[in-house]
Amino acid sequence: MAKQKKVILITGASSGIGYETALTLARMGHKVYAAARRVELMEPLRSEGVVPFRMDVTDEQSIADGVKMLYDREGRIDVLVNNAGYGYFGAIETTPMDEARRQLEVNVFGLARLTQLVLPIMRQQGGGRIINTSSIAGKMTLLFGGWYHVSKFSVEAFSDALRMEVKPFGIDVSMIEPGGIKTDWGIIAAKHLRENAQNTPYESMAIPEADLLHNAYSGSLLSSPKVITRAIVRAVESRRPKARYRTGRMSHTAVFFHWLLPARWWDALIRRLCKIKVG
Repeated sequence: MAKQKKVILITGASSGIGYETALTLARMGHKVYAAARRVELMEPLRSEGVVPFRMDVTDEQSIADGVKMLYDREGRIDVLVNNAGYGYFGAIETTPMDEARRQLEVNVFGLARLTQLVLPIMRQQGGGRIINTSSIAGKMTLLFGGWYHVSKFSVEAFSDALRMEVKPFGIDVSMIEPGGIKTDWGIIAAKHLRENAQNTPYESMAIPEADLLHNAYSGSLLSSPKVITRAIVRAVESRRPKARYRTGRMSHTAVFFHWLLPARWWDALIRRLCKIKVG
């Protein structure tokens, strides 16, 4: 008996993990709708059967229009992959509140609103699957990543609560928790950190961490985005998907040591890695 092909909506599909996942799922025979702000970057996906369209997850009307368009065309939504997100690094004291709010609008509230709009469809059709891209940043904390960590800790709590609430309706919720994945994420985060730290009391501490981020994400030590794609595919295809799929370089080790070490030891370890002196 052939596997049922699913109608899948994935956000943040213009590059990196989202693009790779949309391509992979389409090649497996699923009907994939790929959403992002920059549709032109997704145009090559059309030849693989993917339907790219514009969606800004911070815009209520854009989200609603996207869901309506998909439902009008397909009559169902089997899987929602909430993948859109970005990382802004900077000291809590010097990060503008507008930037802090935008971090949460993209990584948390956009994800939540899209989920709210898709859930009635999934309930009506008797089931569905929601896959949220979280991070090990939702399990551990680095300095200068405060607002990013707030957003990912929020995705963890949101997903755990949602999973329990919607299970009686046949809807499964999974989280993807990447570790170190070689994408532009770290390069962009390092750039933001340098800009945020300029001419502030945190500059001498922030620049070494920005260099560390940039070098790590420019090198060859991190995992390929394909490992995250494989995790998402497992969450889509599995008969009984797991609540969490943690994968990628240092994903298990970093979380384990954050759990194991007293806070003072963890803080000292991170300062040492980032070459930060105290006193």
